[in-house]
Amino acid sequence: MPELSDLAAVKRAARAEAYARRERIHAGAAGAARLAAAHALGEVAQLRGVERISGYLPIRSEIDPRPLMRAFLGLDFQVCVPVIEHRGQPLRFRAWTPAAPILRGHHGIDVPAEGAWFDPEFLVVPLLAFDARGHRLGYGGGYYDRTIAHLRESGDVRAVGIAYAGQEIEAVPDGDNDMRLDAIVTERGIVWPK
Repeated sequence: MPELSDLAAVKRAARAEAYARRERIHAGAAGAARLAAAHALGEVAQLRGVERISGYLPIRSEIDPRPLMRAFLGLDFQVCVPVIEHRGQPLRFRAWTPAAPILRGHHGIDVPAEGAWFDPEFLVVPLLAFDARGHRLGYGGGYYDRTIAHLRESGDVRAVGIAYAGQEIEAVPDGDNDMRLDAIVTERGIVWPK
């Protein structure tokens, strides 16, 4: 299927460029995570029927969602983070608090060593790049796309990216299995997909 291999090549090139851009932004982005958290909290406070929210423990130059996750805990939400259990499968989510014992999981990603498992109703998603349509460019494993699709099959689940504003690009290369985000939160505000 040449179209899929072409898309894979385009995505690989886009990832390399997006990763380099995010590295540059991250180096000079002190305070961006707290600003993004403030924008997200204003929206989340208005949600009805949401009790369980996922964040993530950042790697490399990802914007740090932990200020937002701590604020969610302070508002009595249950907070969890993703855990890769099996390649090619949706993520699972384990309860997280700042005091949770951490161990190194798949791909060198920190995960809670213990705690309850539950499905979130609201996901805070990392990314390499995003566009105004709500598409995100991830690392290429498809974990979040499978997870969002799986969770949306069983209920009303919102998926919101968190990123530096400078990670926005004109168009993320996307295929049929790429899930759109409901919004992207940056230090400059919220981007609502068009």
